[in-house]
Amino acid sequence: MKQDDKDLKFRIGHRERLRQKFLSDKLADYELLELLLSFVIPRRDVRPLARGLMDKFGGLYQVITAPIESLEEFKGIGHNTAIFIKAIHKIMLAGYKSNLGDVKIFHNEKVLTNYCLLLMSGKTKEEIHILYLGADQRMLADDLHSVGTVDWAAAYPREILKRALELNAKSIVIVHNHPTPNTSFSMDDIELTERIKALLSSVDITVHDHYLVSGGIIYSARNMFLLK
Repeated sequence: MKQDDKDLKFRIGHRERLRQKFLSDKLADYELLELLLSFVIPRRDVRPLARGLMDKFGGLYQVITAPIESLEEFKGIGHNTAIFIKAIHKIMLAGYKSNLGDVKIFHNEKVLTNYCLLLMSGKTKEEIHILYLGADQRMLADDLHSVGTVDWAAAYPREILKRALELNAKSIVIVHNHPTPNTSFSMDDIELTERIKALLSSVDITVHDHYLVSGGIIYSARNMFLLK
């Protein structure tokens, strides 16, 4: 038997073992990534690639939420493979978002914060999202309000008010990220929150919280006593 045939036979056998371990819920994180990669890179041994990605980004979550540009810079990851990995990210996000329409958010803060963390992970520019909540505390919409630069994004309180009235929202959650290692709310962040809060309060709409996502961690303005 030729060496190429032996290698192919080994890969087929190894991947079948991976699938069986997956069905038995016994895969380590790097093996799960290896299994995923095997579907999009079928003709190569992807074990070194999976381990390399885990080492580079620090874990499975970090690989999946990494910017597509960073994935494509990694040797062995082409455009299609990077899109495949980011599709997993989008599927996870869609699952969380669907769940937020079915739960009372104020009683399930962990579901909300997990969604916001996943939503903002891997962003290379600052973004502001507004989550609009109904009287039953379920999410009505997640709107991308603005995309800015690496350290700034514009906000338009009157546009937020207009959208809240359109949706008949009773409260909102502000979410933004800091792509840089700055893990603190700036004075501008705090002042913006107060401006939005004052405007919305005139029509009995409340600001439930303002979340900052930075460095893989989520911070709550309410829990930090920055939301008066």
